[in-house]
Amino acid sequence: MNTQSILDYLSALSLHNNREWYHANKDEYKKANAQFEALIQTLILEIGKFDNSILHNNPKDLTFKLVRDTRFSHDKSPYNPAFRAHISAGGKLPVPVGYYIMIKPGNQSFLGGGLFADMFKDATSMIRSYIAQNGREWDRIIHEPVFEQSFKVQGTALKNVPAGYEKEHPQAEYLKYKSWYLEYPIKDEELRDADIFTAKAAELFRIMKPFNDYLNKALEGFSMPAR
Repeated sequence: MNTQSILDYLSALSLHNNREWYHANKDEYKKANAQFEALIQTLILEIGKFDNSILHNNPKDLTFKLVRDTRFSHDKSPYNPAFRAHISAGGKLPVPVGYYIMIKPGNQSFLGGGLFADMFKDATSMIRSYIAQNGREWDRIIHEPVFEQSFKVQGTALKNVPAGYEKEHPQAEYLKYKSWYLEYPIKDEELRDADIFTAKAAELFRIMKPFNDYLNKALEGFSMPAR
């Protein structure tokens, strides 16, 4: 696969972020998107070596559109110059949590995992309760040396520990969170050799798997809200 063609197309789209250029260069989009889907297929197979729950996925079903919703944004650029995908047992839905990749030129690419969305109150409550009751396992996962070398738990958070939880709880800081996720930044130069990049990405996803597994155990029984 040609990951350089992905960067080249997205860089051009970033410079010419308008509908006229996009439609005039639709063939270039199709070529770059095909390379991205090939990358996702390779990652599915590599991740499947340690997490076979994702092997049934089709790359086309895991990717997100370039079109932006500009209704409530000062930035009226119609496209987000980034290719994105979420690989999980449930496809690209945010729950169950899985393995996220965004390729965006300008050293803005990253690999991610965990729950990024903070608008699902039931999901937030379920994870908080699980951390409160299973704090030792949480600490063991996030303080594993190989994990700490690559990741730090991030997320939107309240200022105070929410009602119903002890302020002095050992995991009080994480009980404030409304989302719990990981990000690993990727530089453009790291994407230029597809084989090296996919091997590195698969290894990072392997390291984050216990974190994802923990959150998915907390989210057992959660249903995505009906649209």
